Amino acid sequence: MTSSEEAETEETVTCLHLTFYHPGQEEKMMFRCLNFCKREQVRADDAAKFGRDSSVCRYNLVDTRVSRIQFSLQFYRKLHTSEHGFEIKNLSKKTKLTVNQTELGHLNKIDLPWKCIICFGDYQILAEIQEGESVDYFETHLHLAEAPISQERCLPRLPSLQPIPENCISPALFLPQGKSPTEIDENEL
Repeated sequence: MTSSEEAETEETVTCLHLTFYHPGQEEKMMFRCLNFCKREQVRADDAAKFGRDSSVCRYNLVDTRVSRIQFSLQFYRKLHTSEHGFEIKNLSKKTKLTVNQTELGHLNKIDLPWKCIICFGDYQILAEIQEGESVDYFETHLHLAEAPISQERCLPRLPSLQPIPENCISPALFLPQGKSPTEIDENEL
């Protein structure tokens, strides 16, 4: 047996990718305390807190308009499955938090979708969950966006509502410019 055959199976780790944007980030440097260089491990039983109080929050935002503790992300295992997820809770008494258009007041919480946009004030955070198997810890990987994070660019699109012809060939491809298709009775063919 080779050493790779004898080695234990490597366990994959759930990673939460967070891409941050604020319109004044270049001049105000509110993200200067965040580590954008590498993945960071977080124990599964720790809540990842975001806010301006560096003694309480693991992820510190240097901005007086951000609450001491703005929100938290808690890693958990879904009941009766081996799947993992994150729960987001708004901990700010003054600022509402939105997750993909769902507004959360103080102490409201919801499951974090696998890909979503978190907003509060002028802050936009794109959150993307990369699934893994580890139950002891998860990782965070922080990124910085240079442009605003838009709903259209980041969220999954709904299926097109355009009808699909039975033969899968769109008649619009063969029509002269400005002409629209007309319906004919199949007996007229």
